[in-house]
Amino acid sequence: MKTRRAEVHRVTSETDIAVTLKLDGAGAAEVSTGIGFLDHMLELFAHHGGFDLVVAAHGDLDVDGHHTVEDIGLALGQALKEALGDKRGIRRYGSFLLPMDEALAMVVLDLSGRPYFVHDLQLLAGVRIGEFDGDLTAHFLRSLSTQAGMTLHVRLLAGSDAHHIVEAVFKGVARALAQACERHGRGDAVPSTKGTL
Repeated sequence: MKTRRAEVHRVTSETDIAVTLKLDGAGAAEVSTGIGFLDHMLELFAHHGGFDLVVAAHGDLDVDGHHTVEDIGLALGQALKEALGDKRGIRRYGSFLLPMDEALAMVVLDLSGRPYFVHDLQLLAGVRIGEFDGDLTAHFLRSLSTQAGMTLHVRLLAGSDAHHIVEAVFKGVARALAQACERHGRGDAVPSTKGTL
């Protein structure tokens, strides 16, 4: 069985991002972004998705976290797309309801090749969690879904604590993505009547 793994190195005048993603992993993570809360979220993402993930990021954090968060999302999305290859034999769709204390996030996604992101996380605008700007959660997910070619819907069904909300979202995305990437055991057909994704 082919190893579903990819390495991406993205360099701009604002950031230098290296990502290694192994889809069929053990949930191991080595993450260093310069933003402690984002490190924690990416470690949770790897653990709950069962992915092995390495992220080494250097960005213009003296400006703010925007470029670093965006470019990590872009690099991770590209790695996901490359690791999936032609997507033969995967489930394609994934969904998960994730509770985190008072927070409840619903995540539904389709590895369709058609990037689209819908969310209702506006309440995180202007909120800081450590050195992380809460509204960058949606920005990260938009970057991820764009590069991965993924339709992604995130709905907050309950929640008041920003840390819990973001954690529920990252864990929910990971669990739904693991489900969608799973090999379904019904052959190696591309899961689309078009014959391609």
